[in-house]
Amino acid sequence: MRVTIKSWTGVATWRWIANDDNCGICRMAFENCCPECTLPGDDCPLVWGACSHCFHMHCIVKWLNSQPITQQCPMCRQNWRFNDK
Repeated sequence: MRVTIKSWTGVATWRWIANDDNCGICRMAFENCCPECTLPGDDCPLVWGACSHCFHMHCIVKWLNSQPITQQCPMCRQNWRFNDK
């Protein structure tokens, strides 16, 4: 038996590998972008803190800029440090 493929359409999806499904600040799914962006992906990456909580980059930067004295994780209130993954 011989099979000939006449056409082929590839379909793919992508997904961030994070410890949660939604950003703890904007509550948007990680597969979507933050409210400030129009397209998900490289323009709106995820960042992890040393405490292992994950957020959209724009969300956590905005959060940290609103905390002038002590910059804390919005989820666990530990001092925020970016994780070097």
